[in-house]
Amino acid sequence: MDKKTIGSWNAMIAGYLKMEQPSEAFCLFCQVMQDNFVPDLITLSNGILSCAHLNYLQQGKSIHGCIIRVGVQLDLVASTALVDLYSKSNKLIQARYLFERMEEKDAISYDVMMAGYLHNYFASEAMDTFLEMVGEGIKPNLGSMLSVLSATSELKDIRKGKCIHGHVLRLGFDSNAEITNQIIYMYAKCGCIGNARQIFNKFRYRDLVSWTSMMMSYVYHGHADEAILLFRLMQREQAEHDSVTFITLLQAICQLGSLNLAKEVHCHLYRANMNNDISITNSLITNYSKCGKLNMAANLFEHAVERCLTSWNTMILACGMHGKCKEALMLFEQMKNVKIVPDEVTFTSILTACSHSGMVNEGLEVFKSMIEEYSIVPCEEHYGCMVDLLSRAGLLEEAYNLVKSLPSGITASTVRTLLAACKVHGNTEMGEILGRRLLDLDPENSSVFAMVSNLYAEGGKWGEVVRVRDAAKQRGLKRNPGYSLIEVHI
Repeated sequence: MDKKTIGSWNAMIAGYLKMEQPSEAFCLFCQVMQDNFVPDLITLSNGILSCAHLNYLQQGKSIHGCIIRVGVQLDLVASTALVDLYSKSNKLIQARYLFERMEEKDAISYDVMMAGYLHNYFASEAMDTFLEMVGEGIKPNLGSMLSVLSATSELKDIRKGKCIHGHVLRLGFDSNAEITNQIIYMYAKCGCIGNARQIFNKFRYRDLVSWTSMMMSYVYHGHADEAILLFRLMQREQAEHDSVTFITLLQAICQLGSLNLAKEVHCHLYRANMNNDISITNSLITNYSKCGKLNMAANLFEHAVERCLTSWNTMILACGMHGKCKEALMLFEQMKNVKIVPDEVTFTSILTACSHSGMVNEGLEVFKSMIEEYSIVPCEEHYGCMVDLLSRAGLLEEAYNLVKSLPSGITASTVRTLLAACKVHGNTEMGEILGRRLLDLDPENSSVFAMVSNLYAEGGKWGEVVRVRDAAKQRGLKRNPGYSLIEVHI
C-alpha cells in the first residue's frame, strides 16, 4: 500500500488475531507504535488481546497505562480485552475490578470472566458469574454454556448439572457437538456414567471427541470392558480414531491386564503406522510390564525412535514393579548420562523400586540426591515411599520417627503403611498407637477398621476387637470384597 492508515493497520492486526496468530498481531501493533501512528481504541484493544493470548502481562499493562494517560474512555471491547488479559495472567482481583466497573456488559464479557475463573480453578465463582448473567437477562451463548458446563464438571454437582442440561435444551444447543461432548463429560465426572452413555447414544452427530470422551469416562470409573466394547463399536461404524483413542484403549486393557488384547492393539498400531508415537509407546510399555512381560517392555523402550522423560519414568517404574531395582538404578544413571533431568515422578519410581527390593541404603542415597542435587522438595508420595522402604526392612522406629516429622503432618496413607509393617514384624505396641491414630485420621474407611481389628485380634485383645467392629457397624461401613482377574485362553 502506498499510504497506510490506522484503519488498514487495525484490519491487519484483527486479521492475524482471527487466524489465531497473536505473535504476528503483536509485532504489527509494535510497528504501529514505532512508526508514530496515533493508535485509536480499536488498535489498543487489539494490542491488549494479543498480549492476553501471549500472556504478555507487562506489555499489556503498558498499553493499559497508555490508555489511562491519553484519557481514552474504555468501550466494551477494550474493557473485555483487559479483563481477559488480567484473568489469564492470574490477576483475578484486577480482572474482577475492571469487570464490575463496566457500565455495559454483554455475553462475551461474562464469558471472558467465567473463563478467567476456570483458568484459575475457581469453578464456584464461574458458576456464580453465570447465574449473575442469567439474572441480568443476558442470553447465554455457546461459550457461556461450555464454561458453565466445565464449572459444573469441576464442582461435581449433579443437581446443578441437570439444571444446566435443561437450560441447554431450552436454548436449542443440544445439537452442537462441543456442548454434547461437554455434557457427556459432566455426567461422567459426576459419577452418572449411565446418563453419559444415554446422551452419547442419542446424539446423531458424534465426532472423535464424543467417542474418546465416552471411552475415557468408562476407564475413569473402572469399566474397562465397556471402554473396549465401545472401541469395537467405533470400528464397526468406521469412525476415525487418533493416538488419544488408542492411549485410552490401552489404559482400559491395562486395567484388565489382558496380554492378548495388548498384543492385538500393538499389531493394529503397526498396520496403522502409529507405533512410533511416543505417548503410545509409553502406554504399551506400561501394558506389557503390568502383564508380566518386562522383556517385551524393555525391547520397546530400547527400540523407541524417541524417548522423553515419561518414557524413562515408565521403564524405571516397570523395573521396580518386577523387583529389578538394580536395573532401575542403571536406567537412572543412563538417563542422567543423556542429559534428561529427572522429576518428582522419576524419584517416586526409583524409591518404589528400592522399597520392593529392600535396598535401604540405595533408597536413602536416592532420597538425599533428590533434595541436595536436584533441589526437589519431597512430597507426601516420596515420604510414603521412604516409610514403606524402612518398614519393609524392619526399621520401624526409624519409619515412625519419619512419620512424626513429616512437614505436611501425619497422613493416613503413611500411617497405614507403617501399621501393616507392625503387623508383619509383630510390633503390637507401636501398632496399637498407630491404629488409634489411623481411626482418627480416616474414620470413613472400612479397610482401616479391618486392619486395626485384625491387629487387636492377633494380640488377643478381643474386647478391643468387638469395640472397633461395633464402631464400624454404627458408621454403616461395609468392607468391599477383593477380587482378582485372570486371562482365560479358550
